[in-house]
Amino acid sequence: MVSAAAVADPPDFDRARAVASFDGVMRELIHAFKFHDTHHARHLFGRWLTEAGRELLDDADVLVPAPLARWRLLSRRFNQAQILAAETGRLAKKPVRPFALVRSRSTPHQVGLTRAQRQRNVSGVFRVPSNEIASISGKNVVLIDDVITTGATASAAALTLKRAGARRVDVLALAIVANSSS
Repeated sequence: MVSAAAVADPPDFDRARAVASFDGVMRELIHAFKFHDTHHARHLFGRWLTEAGRELLDDADVLVPAPLARWRLLSRRFNQAQILAAETGRLAKKPVRPFALVRSRSTPHQVGLTRAQRQRNVSGVFRVPSNEIASISGKNVVLIDDVITTGATASAAALTLKRAGARRVDVLALAIVANSSS
């Protein structure tokens, strides 16, 4: 089912898949992974992503993790999307380009923002470094992330990848927020 907001303002990515809804046990698992440095479920997450995203992965030339802002990466010491992309790439036998998409500036946390506020927050925040354009141009890219909330981050990332020449950009995540603000 497609939301009215998505019809009125379609995302810049082509397709999206998620393993589960972002609630209950899945929310607890992701929070433990993301905020408490608990990586013991990474292999399970990779299997789940590979199964849920089979259709996307079959068409993929390359996997790209959603990048973290530099200061978040320094404080957290890891990018959860990069770990998920590495596991998924290993299982799906697809190359992963962990630095093909970078954040050109930091943004405030998106928690509590509406869809429109999130879109403004991430507008123009991503870039593809010149030394990575060849790894993206003409390729079918699967953007890997932990959670899709409104799709604003995924859409901004997809737009940047497409401007760098990606033929198609699909999104694969562990979870999706079922009822996000519009």
